[in-house]
Amino acid sequence: MVQAKVRLKKGEGRTLKAGGMWVYDNEIDTIEGDFENGDIAAVHDFDDYFMGYGFINTGSKITVRLLSRKKETVIDDAFMEMRVREAWNYRRETIDTSSCRVIFGEADFLPGIVVDKFADVLVVESLALGIDRWKLVIVDALKRVLAEDGIYIKGVYERSDAKVRLQEGMERCKGFIGEPFDTKVKILENGVKYIVDVEDGQKTGFFLDQKHNRAAIHRICRDKEVLDCFTHTGSFALNAGIAGAKSVLGVDASQLAVDQAAENAVLNHLEDRVHFQCEDVFELLPRLEAEGRSFDVVILDPPAFTKSRNSVKNAVKGYREINLRGLRLVRDGGYLATCSCSHFMEPELFAKTIREAAAGAHKRLRQVEFRTQACDHPILWAADQSYYLKFYIFQCCTER
Repeated sequence: MVQAKVRLKKGEGRTLKAGGMWVYDNEIDTIEGDFENGDIAAVHDFDDYFMGYGFINTGSKITVRLLSRKKETVIDDAFMEMRVREAWNYRRETIDTSSCRVIFGEADFLPGIVVDKFADVLVVESLALGIDRWKLVIVDALKRVLAEDGIYIKGVYERSDAKVRLQEGMERCKGFIGEPFDTKVKILENGVKYIVDVEDGQKTGFFLDQKHNRAAIHRICRDKEVLDCFTHTGSFALNAGIAGAKSVLGVDASQLAVDQAAENAVLNHLEDRVHFQCEDVFELLPRLEAEGRSFDVVILDPPAFTKSRNSVKNAVKGYREINLRGLRLVRDGGYLATCSCSHFMEPELFAKTIREAAAGAHKRLRQVEFRTQACDHPILWAADQSYYLKFYIFQCCTER
């Protein structure tokens, strides 16, 4: 039973009215009723017009995360299973589901939770107090729904160890949900085999959002010399290798990631052509330029340089520098694949930054294509936080 009632200030809730999923603390006029943080609250406009139900947490700047806009909705186990079933049906229709993101938070109308499927293993990341109370219900529902399609889950691992949980008043945690299993999971994507470390890898263990972007580089890498920067566990490098690249150098600052990438190269019988190096990319690229090195294809897949609006200016400097250095290493007529995974680096700003880098490197860019995240990470319009990945492929020409 819903006990809390949240009333918005007059003129507020514009994002919510446009289709968004969040209510911020500074938009709220009053909160009435007895409740605990994490409970369900009813949201009303200043004139008492009903706007929806959502999880309430007065300890967070995002005070309400919306679940449903229908007044007759009952938030219970059946509701959660309905949301899970809708999320799975969408994936079945749009993407290879052997390994994919099955639930993507707000974009699947289950705010604050992510579930990735790697072969027969699920990895859960719970980031908000309200949904955290329901995560076991959601996991059980997902296992039932998958079983209906003949997919039986061997095990579930929780990776709720992100710092954002602290802002929700929760502790960071990780571990098995249910029986333990081998956390090194083998998957196949775009013809490339990987060992995914769901226990100690970054985030949930593997970046599924670049699935189609990795496939997009295949046609430009055949018989080419390729440099893959911020390679992590080697995903772009290995795709270049599978596509027939002459040689590939993958670089990452993490020795653990480089070791995993080398292991993946052996798994794909690519160790003779795909090599990895542990080094800071910002230090390596100027040195390669000084040595007179160049490549047919340069791939830049850096981590998010900004996770808040306050640090966007410094992030722009980082993206400009890395793209300028990368462009200087691309041979005339070669290709640059470059991306940003920061939501706060908006598409127009990212494009402007690349344009400035190209001018500094005295390169002309011919856009081959622009892409975003894979469709198992759907972009919910009006929920801006669901759109974060920008990916370009350019052909690079020396100014004439």
